[in-house]
Order: sequence, then structure tokens, then C-alpha cells
Amino acid sequence: MNARMRTLARLTFANPASAIYLGLVGVAIGVATAVTLFAQDPGFVWVLPALCAFPLFMLVALIHGDGQPATWLFLAELVLCVLVQSLVLGTIVEASRGRLRQGPRPTGPRTS
Repeated sequence: MNARMRTLARLTFANPASAIYLGLVGVAIGVATAVTLFAQDPGFVWVLPALCAFPLFMLVALIHGDGQPATWLFLAELVLCVLVQSLVLGTIVEASRGRLRQGPRPTGPRTS
């Protein structure tokens, strides 16, 4: 894996703020899935995971217009929007810490 892919993965998944965000979205998706499987009428339970991905997911939903997409497309768009927002959140946190301006850290043994 090259350095850019490691940086993208670190910003998306390994950042504490991104990890908390992804955990909350995972819980919302888990609850929505459980309600869908075990309730007689799940209602609008999938609104909560969509609201977790709201700013970007709204733009994607506008593409569909009045029609509702297939379930697989809805879930794929939801996951993609959540991952993009997690990347943006990780980038904002890292930029606020000043790590993106410093450049890469040197690797190898330290010399005294």
C-alpha cells in the first residue's frame, strides 16, 4: 500500500473523531436493520442512518428525484456518503492539529 492510500485510510478510519462517527453510524445501521428484520412495520427507521450522512446524502438523493432507488443502491450510496464524510472529518481534525502542514515524518533509526 503506498503512502497516499495509508494516509486516506488513516484519515478515514484511524482518526478518533472519524472512528466515533463511523461507530455511531454503525450503531444506527444496526438498529435500523434489527427493526427491519424483527418488527412488523418498520416505518421510517432508515431515516436515522440517512440523517447521519445528511449533507452529502441529500445531494445524492436529489439525483434520484421523486423515485425511490433500489435497496442495494440506497445502501451503497449511504455507505459511500458516510465514508466520504468520515474522510472529510478526519482531514478537518488533522488540519486543526497542524499535522498536514508538517509533511511526512522521517523513517528509520534515530541518530543521537
